[in-house]
Parts: sequence; structure tokens; C-alpha cells
Amino acid sequence: MTDNSKNINKILCVGEILWDMLPTGAKAGGAPMNVSLHLKKLGLNSIFAGRIGNDKLGYSLVEFLKQNGMDTSLIQVDAHFPTSTVEVSIGTDHQVKFDIIDNVAWDRFELTDELNLASEESDILVYGTLSSRHYLTRKTIHTLIDKPCLKLIDVNLRPPFIDKEVVEELLLKADIAKLNSDELKFIGGWYNLGINEVELTNWFAEKYKCQIVCITRGAEGALIFDNGNILENTGYKVNVIDTVGSGDAFLAGFLVKYLSGASLAQTLDFACATGALVATKAGGTPDYDLEEIYNIQGINNDKAKIL
Repeated sequence: MTDNSKNINKILCVGEILWDMLPTGAKAGGAPMNVSLHLKKLGLNSIFAGRIGNDKLGYSLVEFLKQNGMDTSLIQVDAHFPTSTVEVSIGTDHQVKFDIIDNVAWDRFELTDELNLASEESDILVYGTLSSRHYLTRKTIHTLIDKPCLKLIDVNLRPPFIDKEVVEELLLKADIAKLNSDELKFIGGWYNLGINEVELTNWFAEKYKCQIVCITRGAEGALIFDNGNILENTGYKVNVIDTVGSGDAFLAGFLVKYLSGASLAQTLDFACATGALVATKAGGTPDYDLEEIYNIQGINNDKAKIL
């Protein structure tokens, strides 16, 4: 990896912001918002842009962001559509199921002058697939990703909001992609491909012209494709509370080390440890500090291998 840290000074994360209604209570969430908050916690210059409703739930999210030191100047308020909530159920094997309400505020995310300026000043754009389920937000995001910057896509395939054409258009704009192993197999299934993970990852990178592809595997760790090389990490065994937001934390951990110029092995290991730590806490945006990630890494610091 090259050292990009000197050239990268602002990360813009765009998309959904919502309340995850977990069995343990309501937690602030939405994948791009989670990523932005984790990046901020880890010391990077991150700002989130999204849309809430003109309601108590929305203003509570704004207050949550402020309490966590986040800039809220790019939070839009919709006069008609409500703030998003998602019912989250967790199975005995920690499998998470999301019941996502349709037609909410983040479905009407607009290209404002302030957002346009922020995107022009940003070096990295983080966006996802879920927030593009409707035309208006999709149009806004496509305008943003046409600007010259490093583009990172977080694939979130959430039934019934999966449209092959929409997903592939977004993937083809990305330099870096993050998705989980089930999503990789699902996309491979569009082309009747097998389930060999390494072969699918190589195919995915070539198909969508991605320089880097991160595949998370839950309790089994993760792998990274980087310009033809694949490295895997078997992950960390922790006492899981829930896995909501673990992939978002992984992505933030990846960016922190990638932008610092760390080796691929160091980058992947830190990302896995960050995701594992968040799984030990409730919700996708828990309180933690850097020392807790290092403590998890101390469990075993020789987990990576070239495939």
C-alpha cells in the first residue's frame, strides 16, 4: 500500500440515518452514519450528510451526533417524510434481521449547495447501496460520485430493496468495495457463479473494476483483495452482544490504517479487531476507545495469511 495519509484530509459519508429498534432499546444507526461516527472516534476528519424528519426522533439523532462531536451542518430536515426507524431482531446464532420501513426522510436526500460544496472539498466519498433504493436520493448520490475523489461503496443488500441494475451502477463507480460473504455470493448468483469465495472475490474485483475489495465473514474474520493479491484474517473470538454495526466499524478501521500507509496485513487486522470490539457492545455506535481495539488485537497478533 502507498501512504495516502498526507493527501487525504476529509471524508464525506452520505446516506441513511435512523434509529435501530433493538431488543435492548433504540440505538442510533444507519450504515454511512455509523461509519462516519467510527471514523471520527478513530481520529479522522469525517462528516456525515443525511436527512431526518421534522420530528422528535430526528432531532434526537442530531443531538446524538452533536454529543459525539460530529458536524451536523449537512443534516437535512424533511417537512413531510418521517425519520427512519428499523425493527431489528437477533437470532440465537447472532443473525440479525432488519425490517426497514419504506418512504422515510432519507429517501428524499437532496443535492443542496452546502452538500455540493462539501463533496467538492472531500477527498473520499463513502456511500452505500441501500440509500439509493428510491430515485431522488439515488440521483443525488450519483451526482456526488461523479466528482473526482476516492470512492468507497458499502454494499448493504436488504430485501426487498435489492435492484441489480441500481447496485451494479453504484459498484462500477467505486474504487473500493466492502461487502459480506453472503452478499458476495448473492451478487455472484446473478451470473450463476459458484460459491468459492476466493474465486468470487477475484471475479467481483474484475467485474466491477475495484482496486480493493473487503469481504467480511462474521465470526470467521475477513479477507481483502488488493490489486490482485488476497489476504485473509481469521478474526477474533469475542463475547458477542450483537453484530449490528460491526461491518461499519470494520470499514472505519480499514480506512484508518489504509490511509496511514500501514501494510495490508496490519490494515486487515485492525479492521477485524475494530469490528469485533463493536460486536461486544449493544448497537452499531457504542462508546469505546482506541485502547480497547489494541486489547483485542493483543489476543493474537499473527492471524493474517496470503491466499
